[in-house]
Amino acid sequence: MTVVVASVVVLDCAEPEKLAVFYRELLDAEEVDATANRVEIRAVDGVRLAFRRDVNATPPSWPRPENSLQAHLDFLVEDLDEAERKVVALGGRPLEAKDAAGPYEERGCCDPAGHSFTLRLRRDTAPKQG
Repeated sequence: MTVVVASVVVLDCAEPEKLAVFYRELLDAEEVDATANRVEIRAVDGVRLAFRRDVNATPPSWPRPENSLQAHLDFLVEDLDEAERKVVALGGRPLEAKDAAGPYEERGCCDPAGHSFTLRLRRDTAPKQG
């Protein structure tokens, strides 16, 4: 019998309603649950994110070396420029990471509350043979 039926990544933030709108628009997601202190969304591919109110939340400092990166999200995209424009239009911003893995394969960004994520080019994978 399966005990866990779904997983949800939860981001702490001061204003969960506003952060949920950012990710809902970015991922073309729908709101599936909301309380006074938590909003959850589900994207068309089934990814579930929730945003929990923490009035003392402070954004992570990545990529600055004084704090280690605790966690971040990766989003696979077809077009990096288009995805970055959407992030900025929704209130997010690009992050400049020194010595990034590749200039055209991924871009670091953060949401309006300062949580980092990566826009990564989707790679078409051929089926394994043999």
